[in-house]
Amino acid sequence: MALSANCLKLEKFSRCIRSPQRNRFYSSQNNKKGIVLGVYNEKSENENKLVLTPASEKFNELSQGKLLSNLKFVESEIKEGKSFVFWGLHEDYQAVAITGLGEKNKKFNPLELIDSKKETIRLAAAAGCAALKNAGLKNISVESLGDAEASAEGSILGTWKFQEYKTKKDDIPQVNICLENATEKDNWNRGVIKANAQNLARKLADTPSNLLTPTIFSQQIAEILRSENIKIEVHDQEWAKKEEMNAFLSVSKGSVEPPKFLELTYNKGQNEKPYVLVGKGVTFDAGGISIKPSTSMDHMRADMGGAASVTATLYAVDKLQIPVNLKVLIPLVENMPSGSAIKPGDVIKAKNGKTICVDNTDAEGRLILADALSYSSKFSPKWVLDIATLTGAMSVALGSGATGVFTNSDHLFNILQTVSSSTGDRVWRFPLWKHYLDQVAKNDAYDLNNIGKGRGGGSCTAAAFLKEFVPENTEWLHLDMAGVMGPQPDSSMPYLGKGMTGRPTRTLIEFIAAQKKM
Repeated sequence: MALSANCLKLEKFSRCIRSPQRNRFYSSQNNKKGIVLGVYNEKSENENKLVLTPASEKFNELSQGKLLSNLKFVESEIKEGKSFVFWGLHEDYQAVAITGLGEKNKKFNPLELIDSKKETIRLAAAAGCAALKNAGLKNISVESLGDAEASAEGSILGTWKFQEYKTKKDDIPQVNICLENATEKDNWNRGVIKANAQNLARKLADTPSNLLTPTIFSQQIAEILRSENIKIEVHDQEWAKKEEMNAFLSVSKGSVEPPKFLELTYNKGQNEKPYVLVGKGVTFDAGGISIKPSTSMDHMRADMGGAASVTATLYAVDKLQIPVNLKVLIPLVENMPSGSAIKPGDVIKAKNGKTICVDNTDAEGRLILADALSYSSKFSPKWVLDIATLTGAMSVALGSGATGVFTNSDHLFNILQTVSSSTGDRVWRFPLWKHYLDQVAKNDAYDLNNIGKGRGGGSCTAAAFLKEFVPENTEWLHLDMAGVMGPQPDSSMPYLGKGMTGRPTRTLIEFIAAQKKM
């Protein structure tokens, strides 16, 4: 979503919203403009009272009081996260979407672990933009609603949709900010970059698997991340053999599509040791010989959601020029059944020398991550974070409410949880107890099994398995995003609409940015 050049300054609002001189309400459809303005819902003597934001007050003044007089007729209709559209209040803006912000002085909600103010603004901006978009407007201005960054995120995420393969595409409106002060332009731009990054992850995750094989993914990333700050290396199957990545290679054996291993390097942190992101890149997961049920198997085009998220995170880190050193590792494969596929009970040796019995070929994500985690030791990282649509058990545990986290670092988790509360895309911590490691590591004939022996705790045993491949004495986080991948089963985040969600991309971006603020 491009940022319009004609951003408005409130102190010069009158230049953009001129006093009525002649009726231009019936201008052509292409020239119609809309504006999103906010109102607070305050309680006064047991009654709800609408309070205008500063931008709404200025608009009301320049519309000669028409905004306020019209609001009186629909006061009960405008609630938090809901919008109401007025027409013909001013000649320069044919439509005005008034969107509800709820109470003015919202605070952090410790029970919900969320910054209620920021999340309300995202919802309100998205609702206002959606109302104007549905009314056919293609040029929309949005006020900051109290936080320009959150307003931009809601606006850009809410107006985007995946429609790459439709013959006739819907128009996506151009959205710009109506500035309250000059400093908010930077905040708006930052929100636009983060929202565009999440939309990139949404697009990648929703792309059909025949159009995003490991080879095509590598080619597209080389174009998307074309930057003087990013070095892109696409390693092939022969390279992986030399690196003794047998766990990674074993998953690709059943597919005619060759595996790829992406290594992306961003060096803006001088001589500091790098942070490492590892994203699971299974471009389609049929389960291998342990084949999945056919119901909703098409969703497995997004089993590379981890790869999409780390790619989008690097995109934003570069655009925001965050001064860090970052390595992004993406093992890319298809997991298919065939005569050459790995079979249940087969034993392989991973890059770090540990042997693995593959009792379930549908537990393939941990195999490709195991070799990627082992490879990360080459860079002596400050910390390693891997993210994957790893287990259906995580969807059972958390649904779409949060991303599950396993970590050996209280310090890093506290940072991650704090930033996730700000982004509205939360995380929740799970245990890394020896109890779960024993279920995969106590074997007579080999070192590890790729599934646990007991019932339940599938996400925990998967994390315990991965821990065996983390570089020694390295801080590490494992994020299981299976529940938040999408499509959304509910409307908990209306600004994401249908399809894959791109979560938790904005949380990853903020996590990396937070490292430089400590």
